[in-house]
Amino acid sequence: MLAGLRAAGFDVLALNHAEAILVHDFPDQLGGLVAALRTFRVGIAEVIGGGGGESGQTRRLRHALTDAGWHKHKFSVQTIVDGHERASISHEVDHVRFAPRGGLALEIEWNNKDPFFDRDLENFKRLHALSAISLGIIVTRGRSLQEAMLPRIRHWMEAQGLASDDDLDRLGISERTTAQRRAVAAQVARGSGFAEAFARKFVADKFGAASTHWAKLDERVRRGVGNPCPLLLIGLPEGTLSDDTPQPAPEPDLFA
Repeated sequence: MLAGLRAAGFDVLALNHAEAILVHDFPDQLGGLVAALRTFRVGIAEVIGGGGGESGQTRRLRHALTDAGWHKHKFSVQTIVDGHERASISHEVDHVRFAPRGGLALEIEWNNKDPFFDRDLENFKRLHALSAISLGIIVTRGRSLQEAMLPRIRHWMEAQGLASDDDLDRLGISERTTAQRRAVAAQVARGSGFAEAFARKFVADKFGAASTHWAKLDERVRRGVGNPCPLLLIGLPEGTLSDDTPQPAPEPDLFA
């Protein structure tokens, strides 16, 4: 199943025997996760309209995981000495799947500040040390998706004929500061096309080097953050980007 993700362009890194654990102890859970990721698409219009942050795009993936049994869970840890509580701490994970042989914890980091990777990895490490989970999973933007952001957004804007702020406003893409508008206008004044100037500013501000993407995650685990917890790291590929905005599934006809 992981080989299928790799063949589809996903970045996949399994550490500390994670792949063996998943294949032998959690094949059904892994299959459901792989199916959800293979069908997940993000519309470029959503990316721009949402200002780069989480909107309909990642909520669809979160809902798909919830439907497959991955639910938010708060782990509560208490230290009790002679009947008296000495310490209490909780760890909340967005997606947890419990199974007969253990539990899986998963976080989606579509576009956050990169220190959130440290939080996730250390959280998984502590929970694994307490035998609360068997394995931690992080899903983020992959290498090819990160590299494709600028050219794909520029090409989409050119194909849509978006050549001014007014064009973006008419599409309801208005989440732009005065400083951002001025920066784009300055680049256009220097001879850049509007689509090129906007795409460069947008990607630099919203999907820059300090955001959560594959290179930042890979860098951390290579230096041992999260060890010795078994980890499955997945980077979404360029194919996740869609020039069309995915439509919601139609409501069932109750009278059919």
